[in-house]
Amino acid sequence: MEQALWTRARLGRCGPPLDLLTARFDRHVYAPHAHDEYTIGVCVGGTELIDYRGGHIRTGPGSIVVLAPGEIHTGGPGTTTDGYAYRALYAAPYLMSADVDLPHFREPLLDDPELAAALLSAHSELSVCPDPLEVESRFPWLLAALACRHSTARVTTCVIPGAEAVARAVRDRLADELLSPPSLADLATDLGLSRYQLLRAFRTTMGIPPYAWLAQHRVGRARGLLESGLRPSEVAALVGFADQAHLTRWFRRVLGVTPAAYRNSVQDASR
Repeated sequence: MEQALWTRARLGRCGPPLDLLTARFDRHVYAPHAHDEYTIGVCVGGTELIDYRGGHIRTGPGSIVVLAPGEIHTGGPGTTTDGYAYRALYAAPYLMSADVDLPHFREPLLDDPELAAALLSAHSELSVCPDPLEVESRFPWLLAALACRHSTARVTTCVIPGAEAVARAVRDRLADELLSPPSLADLATDLGLSRYQLLRAFRTTMGIPPYAWLAQHRVGRARGLLESGLRPSEVAALVGFADQAHLTRWFRRVLGVTPAAYRNSVQDASR
């Protein structure tokens, strides 16, 4: 069955949009068109045949396609029987040039299983729950990796002076503003850095990106509230998660059990 789902995420609560598309088609053929953004797609099934720059691109599961802004292209099924399925994101040029020159991709079809898996994971999770800080942490990092690995761009920033101090400052701000955390763009401006420089400094020092640190900090706060007898639905809002499902997703990631199971266990043990 043919289907397409368009999701608009945001880089930060009031930041610029990042559009995500999840599509599966049997016979659909796109009319010739172009986007203002970079189109980055990962094939997840079947084969798509894309007309681009006077030639043809034939995708397969796991392949990454990068189409430049303003470039006319079209796409359709690569065979008459299989159809095609893919996930795509549309990144404004400035998101691709945080710490590299504006990237040019000589080859639009890329073979990078590790990066493809990371893009698919971020796309799948953030299409369902587009947490602004998580979007702002994950996608610019992945886009920078894409540009650094596969484009002609020259990397301009590798080592961030004072990375530990930067990471501590970001950590403290996130903890202090738990319910409405600042965007990475605002934090970066306050610290005189680009968003990507801030991400690099934080990940180098803490070992995880800011959104993951904040989620784990929220889980720690949630434990105390659950132990006091509050219900998961109450706790989610009190520690800054979007809803109970968002709390449950991270609680299981960090502790391996659901908030409800944790609450019941500690309540039973205290009797």
